[in-house]
Amino acid sequence: MTVVKTKRTSTGPKRSAAAAVGELSARREVITTAREMSRMGLSPGRSGNVSRRWKTGMLVTPSGMAYGALEPKDIVFVDGDGAFPPGQKKPSSEWRFHLAAYDMRPDMGAIVHTHSLHATVLACAHKAIPAFHYMVAAAGGNDIPLVPYATFGTEELSRHVARGLAHRNACLMSNHGQIAIGPTLQSALELAAEVEVLAEQYYKVLTLGIPVILPDSEMALMLEKFKAYGQKAQG
Repeated sequence: MTVVKTKRTSTGPKRSAAAAVGELSARREVITTAREMSRMGLSPGRSGNVSRRWKTGMLVTPSGMAYGALEPKDIVFVDGDGAFPPGQKKPSSEWRFHLAAYDMRPDMGAIVHTHSLHATVLACAHKAIPAFHYMVAAAGGNDIPLVPYATFGTEELSRHVARGLAHRNACLMSNHGQIAIGPTLQSALELAAEVEVLAEQYYKVLTLGIPVILPDSEMALMLEKFKAYGQKAQG
């Protein structure tokens, strides 16, 4: 791997210091999000992973480390070509689908992947989440799709995930779990939590019989209303 040396200028030291502070903050944000994901019960043990865009690539949680033990130096930088600078921890085994998702969705800046209970139950039953509730629109469409199974950490899985997120902000992963994306880590984590709530609700609705699905026209209206939800319409 080629190491790119930064050209020194008269303002170089100041820029380097600012960049170092910015990167430290970004690494801490990844750790905070991963710990919150675990605290919320969205991913038991050391399962799941978290990343955010950084410069020409991303910062991602390391493979197999307990979230409570993470320090900023443990967060791994992976460049846009999938190269890891030497001297780092091993990145999450799912780094490939994180990069694939960022390539597919340049408008998004963060990813949260979890093995949350009910989303995983549906994923293992090969059931997507249809528009049984208007909040399904929070994921960006009239359903939360299910992508095909592939072995974790593979290029095949990364292609499935990228296709699943091309027009949605969340999807279920067959026999695996769920993934949510957002402009920020906070928004991605909030969406992952919403997907889990919807998955639990849908699972329980299925026990009562055939769900009543909202029509596409109503979901299109919901998607429009969500654009101005909360404080977005102010100013």
